[in-house]
Amino acid sequence: MFEKEIEEYERLRQDYQQQIADRMGAQQWMEYNEILFSTHSCAIEGNSFTVDDTRILREQGMAMIPVGRSLLECMEMADHFRAFDYMTSHLDSPFDEVLLKEVNRLVTEHTLGYRAPGAVAGEYTTEDMAAGDTIFGDHEALIARVPDLMVSTQRTLAEGQHPMVVAAKWHGYYEYLHPFRDGNGRTGRLLSNFILLREGYPLLIIELKDRAAYIAALKQIREEGTDEHLVAFFFKTAINHMKGELTQKRKNSLPLVFF
Repeated sequence: MFEKEIEEYERLRQDYQQQIADRMGAQQWMEYNEILFSTHSCAIEGNSFTVDDTRILREQGMAMIPVGRSLLECMEMADHFRAFDYMTSHLDSPFDEVLLKEVNRLVTEHTLGYRAPGAVAGEYTTEDMAAGDTIFGDHEALIARVPDLMVSTQRTLAEGQHPMVVAAKWHGYYEYLHPFRDGNGRTGRLLSNFILLREGYPLLIIELKDRAAYIAALKQIREEGTDEHLVAFFFKTAINHMKGELTQKRKNSLPLVFF
């Protein structure tokens, strides 16, 4: 299953690596992706930062709050930077609950108190969860499944399944469990990229414009009991992103005509 998607993805990934990632250099490529990924991942949860806003905050810190943005949004984005930096600097860490809880702690550290007074960043929820029009299951039963999810994901990677398939399947099941009081989406997207980066693959950036399709694919896991839609969505998103950046690179390499 997904043989055609894997073939197209791998062909594009080779071109993308050679023409964009390698020619940018590792540090600049990661900084570029951090700004894009942070902007869109937080925007999916309602943050109004643009890519330019995110870049300004990343470069100048809280000393320069973009015009029209709330302090809470700035703190959320700053927390996401810290979680992203931790993730990318700990790619040799075990894929376990310690990693999961630390990423969630960082991504909610300075905002959780506003959204859920009394909750502890990086600790599992103590009450049942709801998001949008979804009521999740019994939180204690769902949290009890987290250790097996982390172990089985690590084992599946070691068995050689394609990292994009593993990242999608892990993400879908993790969001189904929804174990934290806040930050489940951001944490899930960060650790899906942990899987990809550790295996040497580009980041997956789910853009705000694709939010409806992304949410629909997640819902189909609960409603239909299959994660095929989410795996297909991950491949389509990654393929379209690489195609877009390769096209942009070719276009911007053409000579300009001034007169």
